[in-house]
This record gives sequence, C-alpha cells and structure tokens, in this order.
Amino acid sequence: MKVFDGKHIKNIALLGAPKCGKTLLAEDMIFEAGIIHRRGTIEGKNTVSDFHEIEHERENSVFATTMHTEWRDYKINIIDTPGFDDFAGEMVSSLRVADTCVMVINAQHGVEVGTELTWNYVDRFNKPVIFAINQIDHPKANFDESLAQIQQRFGSAVTQMQYPVSQGEGFHEIIDLLKMTMYRFPPEGGKPEKYPIPDSEKEKAEKLHNELVEKAAENDEKLMELYFEKGTLDEDEMRQGIKLGMINHQVFPVFCMSAKQNMGSGRMMSFIDNVAPSPKEAKPEISEDGKEVPFDSSKPTVLFIFKSHFEPNVGRLSFFKVISGEVTTSTELINSQTDAIERIHHLFIMDGKTRNPVEKLVAGDIGATLKLKETYTNQTLHAKGYEIVIKPIEFPEPRIRTAVIAHSKGDDEKIGEVLHKIHQEDPTLLVEYSRELKQLIISGQGEMHLNICKWYLDTVYKLHTDFVTPRISYRETIHKSADANYRHKKQSGGAGQFAEVYLKVENYQEGMSEPTGFNIRGKEEINLDWGGKLVFYNCIVGGVIDARFIPSILKGVMEKMEEGPITGSYVRDVRVIVYDGKMHPVDSNDISFKIAGMMAFKDAFMKAEPQLLEPIYDLEIVLPEEIMGEVMGDLQTRRSIIMGMDTRGNYQVIKARTPLAELDRYSTSLRSLSQGRASFTQRFSEFAPVPYDTQKKLANQLQEAEAV
Repeated sequence: MKVFDGKHIKNIALLGAPKCGKTLLAEDMIFEAGIIHRRGTIEGKNTVSDFHEIEHERENSVFATTMHTEWRDYKINIIDTPGFDDFAGEMVSSLRVADTCVMVINAQHGVEVGTELTWNYVDRFNKPVIFAINQIDHPKANFDESLAQIQQRFGSAVTQMQYPVSQGEGFHEIIDLLKMTMYRFPPEGGKPEKYPIPDSEKEKAEKLHNELVEKAAENDEKLMELYFEKGTLDEDEMRQGIKLGMINHQVFPVFCMSAKQNMGSGRMMSFIDNVAPSPKEAKPEISEDGKEVPFDSSKPTVLFIFKSHFEPNVGRLSFFKVISGEVTTSTELINSQTDAIERIHHLFIMDGKTRNPVEKLVAGDIGATLKLKETYTNQTLHAKGYEIVIKPIEFPEPRIRTAVIAHSKGDDEKIGEVLHKIHQEDPTLLVEYSRELKQLIISGQGEMHLNICKWYLDTVYKLHTDFVTPRISYRETIHKSADANYRHKKQSGGAGQFAEVYLKVENYQEGMSEPTGFNIRGKEEINLDWGGKLVFYNCIVGGVIDARFIPSILKGVMEKMEEGPITGSYVRDVRVIVYDGKMHPVDSNDISFKIAGMMAFKDAFMKAEPQLLEPIYDLEIVLPEEIMGEVMGDLQTRRSIIMGMDTRGNYQVIKARTPLAELDRYSTSLRSLSQGRASFTQRFSEFAPVPYDTQKKLANQLQEAEAV
C-alpha cells in the first residue's frame, strides 16, 4: 500500500446528531474512492463502519470507526463517530487526532440538540470545521432553513460553498460557488456531469460567489490587497484564503449532499484534499510540559495512542497517530508513562474491521497495531533517547453510576477483571470497588453507556449481572461535646481481659483552640482517607493507663470511625480526649483497651448530637429556554438549591447544588424531560447535613439490619 507524506494526508472526523447520516456518508466516501465496490446499508447491517454486533442490534454507532480513502493523490483518514452524547469518549478521542471536523446536518431537522452537544466538544478543540447538510433528497428536506439555523447558531464564520437547485425526491443538481459550476448527478448517483450555471440561477450564484470571494479575502492581508486591485480572486487564491480561515476558525464551509443517493460526497472530498489543512498545516500537538510538537517526519518517532479496542479471537487493537518521525514493523519504542519497551510487530491501516497491512506510516498519519503489552489509551510511545509525553485527552466526567452485582458469587473476580479491561478501552467508564459501600461501582456518561457495558458482560463474556442503585457514601459527625466511659471485663479461666477508659468527644473545626482543663501529654492529628480529621489527645496522668496501651485505644476509636454508630458510614471531623481509666496488672492487654476505647467512643458519639452528612454535587445543566420551567420544577423535587443562571450561545445554563441521593438516573430523567435537548455535568462539592427525617430513617434501617 502506498505511503503518503504528511502534506498529502488529511484526517477528518465525521460528527453530528444521531441519524444525521454520518455512517452512510463514510460509506459513500470510501465507495467513491474505490476502497469498496458495493455500498452497504444500515438496514442490511453491512456497512464498513458500524460493524460490531451491538451496533447491528441498535442500528446506530456505538464506537468510533476508522477508515481511509485515496482520492486524487491524497489520503483521507476518516473517523466515523457515534452521535449520542453517552458515547462522548469515542467522540473526544476522535476529535483529538482529527485535523478537520465534518459536522453532518440532517436537512430535515437542521441544528438539533445532538449538533449542539457535539459542538461543545468541537469548540473546545478549536479544530477546522466543515458543515455537510445531508439528506437533501428527503421529502421534508429544507436546505435554506438548515443553513439559516447553522448561521444563526454558529455565526458569521459559516460560509456557503454550495446549494441545491432543487431538493426532496427530485434532488440531483448542485451549484458549486467556488468553481461556479453546476453538477448534475445521474439517477443512481455517482460521478456527476459538469454544466454551466443556468440563467435562472446566475443572479443568485453570482451574489453568493461574491460573498465567498470576500470571505476568502478577509483572512489574509495580501489577498485583501489583491481583491481590492482586481475586484475578485481566482480559484487558487480563494482556496488559500478559505484554508487560512478554516485554520483560524473564521470560515466554516457548508456543502450539501445525499449520502444515501451517492450525490455530493466526491466534491466535498476534493475540497478536503485541496483546502482542508494537512497535519503539517494544522496546529501542532502539545506535550505535557506545554511545548509544541510539530508533525515532522525527520524527528525521532513519537506515537500517541488515542483508542484501544479488544476484539475476540484477535486481541487488543491500539489505534495511534504518528506525531513525529515514522513507524515501521520493526520499530522499538518506549512507553513514556510506564517505561515499558514495546516492539511494533504489526502495522495496519483500518477500514472498519478490515486490517490492511502497511510497511510504514509517517508523521501525521493514523494507523493501528496489535498486542501492545503494556500500552493503553492516552499513552505516548517514543523513540529511545527522545523522551516526551503528549498531553493526554481530557475525557468528560461521568454523569451516572450503578452498582454491579453478579448472579453467581464466584464471578465477582472475573467481572472486576473484565470491567478493568473495558475501562482501559474506554476511559470514560470508571470502575471502583468501594470498601465503604461494599459494592463494585461503575460510572459512565448515561444509561445507554452503562447498557453497552452490561451487554458486553452478559453477551461477550457470559458474566450475568444486575445493575442496581448504588448505596450513598454518607459521613457521620457530631454537633456538641460529650463524655463517656466503658469498662471491658472478661473472665474465662486463666488470664482474663480488663480495661476501663474515660474519654470526651468534640466536633473538630480547623483552627479551634486546644481543649482546656486537661493535662495534654500527647497529640496526634490524623488526616482521614475518607476526608476530614481525627485529633486524638492523650491526657492520662498518674499512670492510671500505661502509655503502651494508648495506641490500642486510638486503634479502637479508628475502627469505630470506619463504621459509624448511626448508619455504619465513615466518621469525620472529631477530636477525642482520653483523660482517665483503669488497668489490671495481669489482665490488661492491647485487645482489652482497643475494645474499651471503641465502646467508650461509640457511647460518647451517640450522646453528642450525631449528625449524618450526605454528598452534595454541583450541577450545570445546559438547555433551551423554553423547557427551563420543567427542569427547574424537577430540580426542586430533588432537594436542589438553584445557585444561579447564565446564557451560553442560544442556550440557558442552570447551576444547582443537589444531593447525590437525588441524582439516581438523572441523565435519563433529564433526557425524557427535554426530549434529548439538554445536557448536564456534575462534580462533587462537599458533605452537608441531611434532613432529620432522612437521618432517622437511615438509622432505623441499620438497626433493623443488625437485628436480623
């Protein structure tokens, strides 16, 4: 297979709302280039993209799929991304390695909420953008309305390159404003014939062409001077100006097409070849220490792993972009994060599930390899002596969580291993065994995201599970001070057990003064693993408790703090003052004082107005103004406190603080309330007191469980 240099490589990501036609557009592009000889369909389950079994079941993209075309001496690497926000990780990793984003718009619906959600990621990466208005052949297609919505939402950078002469079922002609030519497609689609612009369209085409010339001239002073001198620009000069505008996010070209009818994709590919920036022209990569890393084939080899996927009977496929240098099947590289040495034994260009072996790839190109030993998504491989770490992808925070329970207890360990493997492939799916909750918790982007994970467990790995609502990580503390004492005495023949401990507990606050009325002999401040502090004072005088037993008392207190008296949750922010006690010269030992310390602490804690704390999360909800009332009303039923409102583009932003206990399946509820038009992020804020009736209910539940 031909090796392309960095100037003749173009990397694009197809993005957009669900059902806008990204997968069929990718199919059309590789068919036009002759990579395949028959176009597949979604219904036929035979497209190059969407080849996984779960995608066939759902009839929509779940994974980002890489393909390529060779079009007029250029190589175009195509990444077809999922449309649903639940699979944002696939979208984000694809955006990271693409040099141009193609935003596909459904001509029936225009700018959809899926378009808006996708744009949030596109805007963050600041990559060049092309808009492709697809499905112009649909009876309900409305090109002008779709274009107007794009212009209204994305501003003056939106630049019309084409328009359809007619649309709907009779669509077969496109006016191209750069070439000032009409393309007429045969009924079955494919290669169009070129015609002069009809008289009926000349006035409109000339007006739009002049606007395009002005837009191209705006992006370069020399072009602007030429434009003033000549009154126009030739085609090459326009291409130059449009390319500069795309790189600077000042020009978003708009094309029209029907991927289903194979009309218009070839012209867009020619534009991508001639105008869209190559990796050499695009903005360079950034290293973890903030330095620019240009795509330069003459430098030592650096690969960035942007995606991993495990295929049964094949192993783990690692997808990478060559950041610098070149890679061959004999290249030996070092993982900059783990120092592991990796040898590239296989080198492929991927077309869906088809692996096309190649001998070499150069800087800017995208490829894949098999069976790297210790290298995963978001890691960098570099040549020996050329140490560098490419800045990792920042994946979105999880928005939903669930507990995983195995049908068979013997499968617990296997399930943990499989989930760890899935996390390595998909970093947006977080896996944690909570020692506090005694549950295996997974967190993801939404209900569909978790459902895909369950499908893998049940179908691929034959590990049957239930996904249930996880317990809440409460915390316990106290409001006031209290004293207690406990005598532990046990006789069972031979040596007995004896210890007596007097102590005081107080609520701890940062900066509070030392306790008065005690002779402080020792102080220990412990930053608790679960947050907050324990401050422990030894105030024993007169030797009533030997100093060697003080650590045992502290150990007993710590054990009870790991399983608090109210609900069994962690205790935080207390200070404990041990000030008196008794011991026996024979029967006192470490275990006796540990038990006495534990029970005295429990008694004192329950006298000191114990308070249950719950985790509070900051929510940021982005939504259209017309559904704010419904969403605000729902938040109020969830004990939310509205912290403020803001505007972001055409959308409103609600900022609220909500208890985690009220956020179970919130992503599903919000999608239902907004018909998929709203999105949200959540981030832990603090622990705050729960209402009294909730605390009483939870305490009763613990007592009932202990009584069983």
